[in-house]
Amino acid sequence: MSQRAHRSGATTWSRRILPLVAASTLLAACSGPGTDAPSMQSPVVAGTLDSVAVVTHGSPGDAFWNVVKNGAEAAGKDLGIRVEYNSAGDPGQQAKLIDNAVAQGVGGLVVSMANPEALRPSIEKAVTAGIPVVTINSGESASTEFGAIAHVGQSESLAGQAAGKRLADAGHKKLLCVIHEAGNIGANQRCEGATKAFGNGTTLQVDINNPTDAQSRIKGALEADRSIDAVLTLNSQVAARAVDAVKESQSAAKVATFDLNTDVVDAIRADKLLFAVDQQQFEQGYLPVVMLQLYRTNLNSVGGGAPVQTGPAFVDKNNVDAVAALVAQGTR
Repeated sequence: MSQRAHRSGATTWSRRILPLVAASTLLAACSGPGTDAPSMQSPVVAGTLDSVAVVTHGSPGDAFWNVVKNGAEAAGKDLGIRVEYNSAGDPGQQAKLIDNAVAQGVGGLVVSMANPEALRPSIEKAVTAGIPVVTINSGESASTEFGAIAHVGQSESLAGQAAGKRLADAGHKKLLCVIHEAGNIGANQRCEGATKAFGNGTTLQVDINNPTDAQSRIKGALEADRSIDAVLTLNSQVAARAVDAVKESQSAAKVATFDLNTDVVDAIRADKLLFAVDQQQFEQGYLPVVMLQLYRTNLNSVGGGAPVQTGPAFVDKNNVDAVAALVAQGTR
């Protein structure tokens, strides 16, 4: 698919959902750090929003974060707002990107917080400067504390519990949950939730930046404990490595994963993956830009102090064909 067609698909999709944004966010699940509406930054006067900086912890070019970027840019195009997207896997570098956006006087800020404490000074600096902040994806428990007006994402603990329950209900007896990124609070919450709901699970730490070693470690864990009959990965790239590790170790374990890409879609179709937990990250890019626009122009807040939930949704053999085209166009 050409880049022009890709942008056209994302924009068409976003134009269809724009009139539904206000209604859908009002129906967001009310689980999170509190139920009190966030206090407005003071002084606040209704005006205009000309620019938004989106700063995430994903690696540049990552399939997951490309969809977030597509969502933010689609919202910017629909609303006539300049959106600049940057990312850095290192929290120190991510903090510098936030500081740069603040120094440039950006109108609104969207930030993912895999390592909240490392970003706290930078986010609080933005709030002090009168720049409204919406957090996304990770760090929902710290969002209100840091002064953000809202959080958009998937409750990682609840999503982990849903995935663990789904595997347990399928009759599996022992779970291996694979954490791919040390220090990522969201990854830990996913595994904690999954093992809590499943009842009999263990975790394995691997490094997503060393996929060959990750596959070797998963294989070793399966060979060391033949009672493991379910593997849950937290990243679509690691999922493919887990599938290969199961084959190499001659294990009978079944694999499920968080997050989607074309490889995951193909693996579900081929019965190599049971399901994917989809947090619908296009919404994590799109909705915050809309929310910042509403806040700046009409002093609206969304969520009532609780996160606006974008997941979990599940993709399996029953709906994978319908979702596949959306994955290909970069909106799922």
